[in-house]
Amino acid sequence: MSSGIRFDGVSVAYGSATVLDSLDLTVEPGEVMALLGPSGSGKTTALRAVAGFVRPVRGRVFIGDRDVTELPPHRRGIGMVVQQYALFPHLRVADNVAFGMKAQKVAKSEIPGRVSEALEMTGMAAYARRYPRELSGGQQQRVAIARALAIRPGVLLLDEPLSALDAQLRSGMLAELARLHRELPEVSILYVTHDQVEALTLADRIAVMDKARLQDCGTPQELYRSPRTEFTASFVGNANLLPVRVGDGQVRLGEAELKVDTAGVASGVTATLCVRPHLVGLGEGTNALRGTVAEVQWRGATHRLYVDVAGQRVKADVRELRQPPGLGESVALHFAPEDAVLLSAGVAADE
Repeated sequence: MSSGIRFDGVSVAYGSATVLDSLDLTVEPGEVMALLGPSGSGKTTALRAVAGFVRPVRGRVFIGDRDVTELPPHRRGIGMVVQQYALFPHLRVADNVAFGMKAQKVAKSEIPGRVSEALEMTGMAAYARRYPRELSGGQQQRVAIARALAIRPGVLLLDEPLSALDAQLRSGMLAELARLHRELPEVSILYVTHDQVEALTLADRIAVMDKARLQDCGTPQELYRSPRTEFTASFVGNANLLPVRVGDGQVRLGEAELKVDTAGVASGVTATLCVRPHLVGLGEGTNALRGTVAEVQWRGATHRLYVDVAGQRVKADVRELRQPPGLGESVALHFAPEDAVLLSAGVAADE
């Protein structure tokens, strides 16, 4: 049965410290929503409020049409996978997967079939008789996911489930989680992460959190291509955030006059120009910026150039160059008008 999640003005505090402030957010039935933000942003607290591990001081939490704010965790019908998997070391894999069903008093005759189904779905059927200590980190994570799925939840909560894996395993598990979501389209998933690649890869929508508050929410494409705030632009993908002057339909960075859409930005103000490094080209072209090379980094398929332009450092990711420009060399950069977004000035996140 499909269930969504709704936060209705949810606030959580520890003493005088507010760690989640007035969160209004809806996860639609069958949707993958990523909560993305730095440490201390409130994202894990929001997930724990859904799980029932923390109680809001204000607001209500709904799963489907049920107000679950006062319900204990075991009555909420959710599956959860945490960072360290929390498998019972003295139980074999099959018994770990069965544990949640036994706690929910599922009929004994149903449990073996559901254990087999969950292990098959996560590619762990051959490991049913092993103990957690006999598994790799990636295999333990699959068992934790199987245990969460075995109770057939309407809602699956994932709290940074890939953070303990190395880069290669993490990439493989991202593909596995995407596959599981395709096979279980009725399950709503709330996915907490500080890793933008995970959020961009898996989520239908991303909720960007900072300083205990929701800062932005949208599809990965919306937040990446047309961020609404400097914080979103800097946290969802890498971005050049350059202060510019706006006046009479003109946008200027130093002495350079740029062609950029100024809709929604008042004339006579300082604004922020957002353009992604991979959309900045080397050489003459529209919206040319001239500056001095401060640093060159080889990144395999690309070179990352850092160029000082009008007192600002501009990043450009250009296809690998046989002869990259040298430090101190004067160069021109350019970008297309449609590849830039003009933002009202604000405080950008630290990179």
